[in-house]
Amino acid sequence: MNKVAPPAYAGPPPGSPEQVTAILAELRRLYPDAKTALNFSNPLELLVATQLSAQSTDERVDMVTAELFKKYRRVEDYATVSQEELEKDIRSTGFYHNKAKNIRAAAQRIITNYGGEVPHTMEDLVTLPGVGRKTANVVLSSAFGIVEGIAVDTHVGRLARRLGWTTNEDPVKVEQDLMRIIPREEWLHLSYRLICHGRAICIARKPLCAQCTLVHLCPSAFLES
Repeated sequence: MNKVAPPAYAGPPPGSPEQVTAILAELRRLYPDAKTALNFSNPLELLVATQLSAQSTDERVDMVTAELFKKYRRVEDYATVSQEELEKDIRSTGFYHNKAKNIRAAAQRIITNYGGEVPHTMEDLVTLPGVGRKTANVVLSSAFGIVEGIAVDTHVGRLARRLGWTTNEDPVKVEQDLMRIIPREEWLHLSYRLICHGRAICIARKPLCAQCTLVHLCPSAFLES
């Protein structure tokens, strides 16, 4: 017997003000308090935690930084520690060799170029080893309250494509596409709300479309027959 095809998408055009506004309103309702899950108490700690979060989970990073931040309190601590010792301290986050190398080099550059203080502009942050626009956006928005863009991780990229907001895979291009259609006042919270939805409903392997309250607004949605 032939399988019945899911109904065709009949919602507002993807990326249109009507679709975007409706999705943003629902995400706001679902995740009103969404924010970074990384624990930190100052910009340096957030910078390190965000660097450690690459290819790792926030839960794992928070477990590691609970001890790490007791041992490394100043930027000089990261700048002077040996590669081998820092690798040992962050090993369980994965890719620890490159992460340790970048964290040490970033700390040294912060001391040399920025007077020992984490810079608070996009232009300066992306000059730090291991820091791209995603990490810079997280640090700027959550540590300094400065919104210059939209942090795009794997969840944000996946949902942006499924919602029809971009066809790009490159995070920088995805960010550019989102910045064109998302009102600036929504940039700060959009990433965290999409991440929450990506973890809870719009999962990578098989999205739970039957449970999703955005299904009528999503051109990629399907219903189990």
